[in-house]
Amino acid sequence: MIRFLTAGESHGPQLTAILDGIPAGLPLSQNDIDTQLARRQVGYGAGGRMQIEKDRVRITSGVMNGQTTGAPISLIVENRDFKNWQSRDIPPITTPRPGHADLTGAVKYGYRELRISLERASARETTMRVAVGAICRKLLNTFDIHVGGYVTQIGNAGIVLDDKADHLKLYEIAETSDVRCPDAEVAEAMHEAIRQAKINKDTLGGIMEIFAVGVPPGLGSHVQWDRRLDSRIVGAMVSIQAMKGAEIGRAFDNATRYGSEVHDMIDRDENGYLHRRTNRAGGLEGGITTGDPILVRVAMKPIATMLRGAESVNLATGEAQMTTYERSDFCAVPRAVPVGEAMLSFVLADALLEKLGGDSINEMRPRFDALRRNHLNDLPMDNTEWRFGYE
Repeated sequence: MIRFLTAGESHGPQLTAILDGIPAGLPLSQNDIDTQLARRQVGYGAGGRMQIEKDRVRITSGVMNGQTTGAPISLIVENRDFKNWQSRDIPPITTPRPGHADLTGAVKYGYRELRISLERASARETTMRVAVGAICRKLLNTFDIHVGGYVTQIGNAGIVLDDKADHLKLYEIAETSDVRCPDAEVAEAMHEAIRQAKINKDTLGGIMEIFAVGVPPGLGSHVQWDRRLDSRIVGAMVSIQAMKGAEIGRAFDNATRYGSEVHDMIDRDENGYLHRRTNRAGGLEGGITTGDPILVRVAMKPIATMLRGAESVNLATGEAQMTTYERSDFCAVPRAVPVGEAMLSFVLADALLEKLGGDSINEMRPRFDALRRNHLNDLPMDNTEWRFGYE
């Protein structure tokens, strides 16, 4: 229902995105987007690039008089660092960094200079994902659906959170931390881990947890593999640079347990509403939302650019050579949280539009209010025998 494309290089003149399919009548301002862009730029362990860029979006189509028109929305963010490269002779990079797209990009496209891979594969591209996600987030907020996230692991420092926790409260606490961790003691351990990585001239990865609350039951589908919402969410998360795995809820821990320890038992309250006692499924069953918070845990590897270098081969000489340092973060996990939020916002906004249809917010509202909920009155059962009826 909605789609987006991004374009631009890490050190090129600008980054561009086009977001298509957002309905008309959604109030939207530059500040709605800039607020999220600013969140992406802060976090303990960030490198020098964030001291240069002060990202601000320019909306060039699809929004008039502060409201979306239903037409494609085009967004531009200028790279302030471009002026430092514009008139400069750029030394070639011929030694690929293990873990980056340097070598794979050269193999695929036949590049004779590895920087061409670097420029597009760079996580600088996530600027536009966050910009697009900010618009999707605004759409979700209109229907009282809220997305957030926090860091639960950096290196060996981590915390396990209850799946029925107050996720919005944890998010508020995490936003006061420069490692985006909602636990002060664990946050200090994360600081120490990042400090040691700096001393070692190394990098660190970790795990972020992204959530959505207020999501109605019934989004997604079980009928085709590509309509299962959990597959769409996981795919979106591992599309982010340096993300190598994602799970819904605590899927890998659940895989080690008995079914009786994993599945969320169902109760009925005195008003006829159905509730799950736990949320180990992470808000999705059979590829469909349950109405409980969606919980996604995403694993980020340590980023590939290390100050200490890595053993590699100079493709121009064929000789063994250490990689050279390209300005980068020591730990990008705290800064990745807004990117994960953006991708979850996009997938959920798409699923919501798929469910509701409509070309404007005013068309969507009554359809949203009429959605079936987890209530016995919305689930009449015939309770009679029947046959498939196939010949």
